[in-house]
Parts: sequence; structure tokens; C-alpha cells
Amino acid sequence: MISQTGRYAFRILGYLADHPGERALGRDIARETGIPANYLSKILNQLRKAGFVHSRKGWGGGFVLNARAARQPIARVLGLFDGRPERQACIFEQRRCDARNPCPLHHRWEPVRREFDDMLHSVQVKDLGAARAG
Repeated sequence: MISQTGRYAFRILGYLADHPGERALGRDIARETGIPANYLSKILNQLRKAGFVHSRKGWGGGFVLNARAARQPIARVLGLFDGRPERQACIFEQRRCDARNPCPLHHRWEPVRREFDDMLHSVQVKDLGAARAG
């Protein structure tokens, strides 16, 4: 449901949420999150371009979570890396799948899909820090 890149982005943002206002070096984030440094760099660059993190090079530099972005739903983060999840997507990928024309898993999948979508839109980026620890 969430790509490896999306999961890594959540881990990075969770780490930064755990250190509000502190600049973190990429190598420290990589070490603490277990994300390969070259992969982390690409993800951080996308997060920076999208305004989720601020970065500064040189002495006293590093990455910090953008306070305004911290209040964004995690669906926005996931949208950067996995695209917008299709709200009515059938798990069997059938074109016509609804209550009148259900796929074999429609009645079980629909509540799961709805709950997942609700979670993506109700959890904020800043909540990833607390979720990481638990």
C-alpha cells in the first residue's frame, strides 16, 4: 500500500519531528533511521522541493522540518512518492467494482480502504515522530 520510498519519507520526517527546530545532518538521519545515505539524499531533496523540510549547506547546516508543513496530512507526503491513491480503487483492479457489482473482496476491502484513506488524511506530519517511537 505504501512504497519503500514513501515509508522512508515517513521515517525521515518522523526523525525530524522528534527533533523540532534542530538542524540534522543527512549522515545522522541516515544512521538513525537506517536509510541508505544516497537514497536518503534523493528523498530529502524531494521533501525540500515540496516544502516539507528546509535545508542549509555549510557550517551550521542541515535539515529541519518546516513548521507549516508539520501540520500537513501525511497523504500529501505519500502523494509525492506514490502518487495520489485512488479512493475507489478495486483491489482486483476491476473497472467496475462497487456495491452493485462487487469483486470477490469488495465488501471486506472497502472498510479497510476507507480506514486507510481516513488515516492518511487525519495524521499530520508532526505526528510521525510520536508514531516512530511506538
